[in-house]
Amino acid sequence: MDMDVVLKKSEGLEDVEMHYCPGCTHGIIHKLLAEVLVELDLLGDTIGVAPVGCAVFCYDYFACDMHEAAHGRAPAVATGIKRALPDKTVFTYQGDGDLAAIGTAEIVHAAMRGEKITTIFVNNTNYGMTGGQMAPTTLVGQKVTTAPLGRSQDHYGSPIHVSEMLATIKGSAYIERVTVHNMPGIIRTKKAIKKAFQLQQEGAGFTLIEVLSTCPTNWGLTPNDSLTWLADHMIPEFPLGVYRDITSEGK
Repeated sequence: MDMDVVLKKSEGLEDVEMHYCPGCTHGIIHKLLAEVLVELDLLGDTIGVAPVGCAVFCYDYFACDMHEAAHGRAPAVATGIKRALPDKTVFTYQGDGDLAAIGTAEIVHAAMRGEKITTIFVNNTNYGMTGGQMAPTTLVGQKVTTAPLGRSQDHYGSPIHVSEMLATIKGSAYIERVTVHNMPGIIRTKKAIKKAFQLQQEGAGFTLIEVLSTCPTNWGLTPNDSLTWLADHMIPEFPLGVYRDITSEGK
């Protein structure tokens, strides 16, 4: 007997098993990004760039052209691709240990130049791939492998707020921080990603979506408890919302 297909994997994703840890929300973010590319009919003309980090194997998952970059250098690589192939849709997919540490200068100057690329910035407050070391976004008091007693503000400073920083740069066209820890957040995240790509198509400038994400393995929590921890600790430190939108500012 034939059965109707109620739900299937997005055509924007390859039919392969992902390597992410149980409960990691990278998979959700991948799904949303892939769906947006299909819905906007951009998949065949899109080039993604992934540097070192948990998402280093993106080329196995997204059904579009993918390019690898050195640690932190995805914005520079994406800049070269977009300038050489301006009709293509170009995005980077970066974690906080990559974008907000070794790649800080790259992302700041890409925004300053108003590069017409889109960055998906996944913030899970630690270096996920290499064992859970402290990242620039690690919360004060949060325990990580390189700060087992918790991040000390006096010794290590405060977490960097990437969205707020990039929103001050005139080349930024759209900056929003979202979350995927619950269904309303997932719906909002997809809308934000879609808007970022639509603005890229219009040549508006640099766009970045920061997604608050979980890391159950390195946080030492169950997947469900990780969702609660994100809501209770990350969102107060990294408030959700639109930090820059030239379509509403008239700039």
